[in-house]
This record gives sequence, C-alpha cells and structure tokens, in this order.
Amino acid sequence: MGIEDFGGGQGPQSDVLVVTTNDVPGYQVQQVIGEVFGLTVRSRHLGSQIGAGLKSMIGGELKGLTKTLVETRNQAMDRLVEQARARGANAVLMFRFDVTEAQDVGTEVCAYGTAVVITRTA
Repeated sequence: MGIEDFGGGQGPQSDVLVVTTNDVPGYQVQQVIGEVFGLTVRSRHLGSQIGAGLKSMIGGELKGLTKTLVETRNQAMDRLVEQARARGANAVLMFRFDVTEAQDVGTEVCAYGTAVVITRTA
C-alpha cells in the first residue's frame, strides 16, 4: 500500500474550497449559506476484525482499518462538498470531522462546516 492509501483531502481542481480556518486570506465572505455536512457509516468486515485482533496482540498499525477509515472520511468529505455545491456555495469554512462508534456495528463519520460564497479581494 502506498502513501495515497493513507491520506485524503481535496484535489487541486475542486470548485468548492474546503478549509479548517474561519476565513481565507485574500477572499471575502459575500454570503453565509449555513451548516452543511456529509455523513457515512461503515461496518467493519469480519476479516479486518480478525486481523485487527491478531495484530493487537503483537502491536503495530492496523493498516486495513486505517485504510478503511481514510476511505470513509473521504466519502464523508465528498458528500459535504456535494451538499455545499448544491446549495450554491463555493467554499466551506471551519471544516471538521466527527467520528463515533455506531451502536457497535460500525463507525460513523460526519464531515461538517459552514457553506459560504467567497470572492477574491482586490
């Protein structure tokens, strides 16, 4: 598995900018649209649970689970961007992830932030 299997985030050509900050240097917020989120719940398959159990006895990274969580976060972020775009935003400020266990059946990942319209300042 290469480094691309363990990272995420936006590509350079996205039409909706997503940042963790309250503002974007060189841009001004013209309109606040409101909260947007992307949500997904993933169950763990038996193979990864057995592998994780064995790995936990000897220590080390649980690469299969890490890769699954990266995919899950990326899917939640993609859904957030889709919702922001559908509501007319070109940026999401104060982007965050929330990760919780979903009743012992899987992991819930919620990507959320504030959808806005920004324009470049002179």
